[in-house]
Amino acid sequence: MDISAGIQASLAGRYASALFELASEAGTVTAVESDLGKLSEALGESDDLRAATTNPELSRAAQGEAIAAVAKLLEMSDLTTRFLGVLAENRRLSALPGMIAAFKAIAAAQRGEVTATVTSAHPLSDSQLAELKSKLTAREGRTVMLSADVDPDLLGGLVVTIGSQRIDASIRTRLNSLAQSMKASAV
Repeated sequence: MDISAGIQASLAGRYASALFELASEAGTVTAVESDLGKLSEALGESDDLRAATTNPELSRAAQGEAIAAVAKLLEMSDLTTRFLGVLAENRRLSALPGMIAAFKAIAAAQRGEVTATVTSAHPLSDSQLAELKSKLTAREGRTVMLSADVDPDLLGGLVVTIGSQRIDASIRTRLNSLAQSMKASAV
């Protein structure tokens, strides 16, 4: 399996890589990815859960008990539950968001997918998103998993981010470029 050096270099990436290897061997990559998605959602919604994973004053045992209860509540697989226990024991629960993102990136790369984010001034319709996804898939030569964001400050146009590439076709950027060129020609 080819995992980018950037992912492997980070602490979160090393843990995510190890979890991916274990999940691959057990044939449970999809289940673990689903578990991590539920956990990410829970972390986003619960201030208490975020505090339990990041509070250095909580003991390892307390963090372990809290994360085990969350794993049971979210009906996580045995492998994910044991992984979370190891993180609690090693005081690494605070790095969970990075580990989840790295695991998703590794799993997507293994499936031949690439993730892209499109930011627009106004929400895009389903047909617009489908057309954009189709064009990006043709451009990249592999399946593109597209997520959409809205940023009214763009004024219009799109900003598409695929990995480390950024395609900025927003009106805000065009106006800024025009202003810069006008300043330069005035000098």
